[in-house]
This record gives sequence, structure tokens and C-alpha cells, in this order.
Amino acid sequence: MTKRLRCPRCGGTRAWMIRGEKRRCTRCRYDWRPGLPLWLTRHQWGALLRWQLRGLRAAAIARECGVERKRVLRALLYVRAAMLRAVPPVFHGTVEVDETYLGGRWRNWHRGRRIRGSRRGRGTSTTQVVGILCRDGQVWAQVVPDLTAPRLLALIRHQVQPGSVVCTDALRLYTGMAAKGYVHRLVHHDHGEFQSRHGAHINGLEGFWGYLKRWLAAKGGIRREWLPLYLAE
Repeated sequence: MTKRLRCPRCGGTRAWMIRGEKRRCTRCRYDWRPGLPLWLTRHQWGALLRWQLRGLRAAAIARECGVERKRVLRALLYVRAAMLRAVPPVFHGTVEVDETYLGGRWRNWHRGRRIRGSRRGRGTSTTQVVGILCRDGQVWAQVVPDLTAPRLLALIRHQVQPGSVVCTDALRLYTGMAAKGYVHRLVHHDHGEFQSRHGAHINGLEGFWGYLKRWLAAKGGIRREWLPLYLAE
């Protein structure tokens, strides 16, 4: 049963929609903007999830489902929050670990940020993300405030079972993984190496980073505080 809107001034339950999704009470003629409860039917939820999986933006999903854009944005927020809580099980076997930096193209930055400049790699002002890929096709990724050796090792110990084979690049922050009970395989990208003599590589995770950046670019830019939700999706 759908809950009816009530006027915040007189408590009336009869109103009509006016400009900007505002309502006008038929009793006291008071204009107010109600909250955005979802109020989506099962058919609308199914259509919303179907078009989301196809990669449509919120405005296009709103047109296809016949729902206000703001309500679609709120529904997608709930869906991504549920995805954020769906953490994959601890990985074992052969895994790939790598980091990337998300922050948009230089020409799209604000003029003040371009004047201050930004370094590449560690110490950059862009958002830093660490990812772990299991060879069975699952990926776990998380936004980190800074990249340090203790933080990286803590994330690996949280998501990778000891005794597993961990493939990384030659970043010095990964030093000490063998002492934590892992078989550490290095890939020296600086030497033009993309697969070591042991058959180790991180090409799967590199491909995931490329897909992630193209997908985020198609969104037209998002706020940094919402990045963990989009990363979970």
C-alpha cells in the first residue's frame, strides 16, 4: 500500500504537482517540495536494473522507465550501496595486485588545480585505488587515502589467503610479502617485461583498470566521495 503525501502545514493529503516537482496543497495552497521516496513498482525496478546493466546514464534510464531523474538517481544509490556490501570471499591460488590513479584528464581539471600541478604516481593529487584480481574472474578494489607499504600489506592479508601466489609489479611498496607467507612474483614493467619467466603477469588487472576508466569517462565525471559506490558497481 502506497503512503500518501501530507502537507507539512495543514496535514492535508490532497495536492497536485507544480513546477520543479513541488506540490501544492488543495486545502491551504501551500507549496512544498516533498522528499523523494522511491515508490517504484516491481516492473519499474526491473526496468531500472535492466537498463543499468546495459550501461545507460540516469537521464536515459528515467526516460525509458517513465520515472523522475532524481528518483532514478536515488534508486541507483541504493543499488550501488548494496553492491558495496557484497564483498567477495577471500581469494586463494594465483592473484594479481596493482594500484591505479583516478582523477580525470588534465585539460578537464579546474584552472586552480592545473596551476598547482599534480605529480604522477605516488604522491599524486588524484584518487588512489588498490585492486586484487583472482584468476577465476573476481575483482576486489578499494579506494585508499594514501599508498604505504603497511596499508598495502594489510589489504592483501585481508583479502588473500596465505600461501597464495601474488603477482605484482616492481613497486617497492610490495617488498616484504614473502615474509608474510605469500609466494611473490614480480613483473618488471620498467624493463619492458609484461610476463615474467615464471609466467606471472598482471595483465588481467590492467585490463580491468582500462575498462573502469572508460566506464567512468562515459558517466561524464563523478564526485570523489561517490567513487567507492561506482567502484563497487
